[in-house]
Amino acid sequence: MKNTIKVQRAIANLTQEELAKKVSVSRQTINAMEANKYVPSTVLALKIAKIFKKSVEEIFILEKKD
Repeated sequence: MKNTIKVQRAIANLTQEELAKKVSVSRQTINAMEANKYVPSTVLALKIAKIFKKSVEEIFILEKKD
């Protein structure tokens, strides 16, 4: 699963640490998601989408292999 978290963070002018605090995870979790090494839970995906005022589908993109 790909995502646009890094782009959305840049638009919102948030650091990984700031986003992590807003959604109650570690900075390392945000880093792993941005590197496509971690797929978030549904709850975490919804929290991230809400922070950026986007739909989950605008942040997280399913790939054919998923």
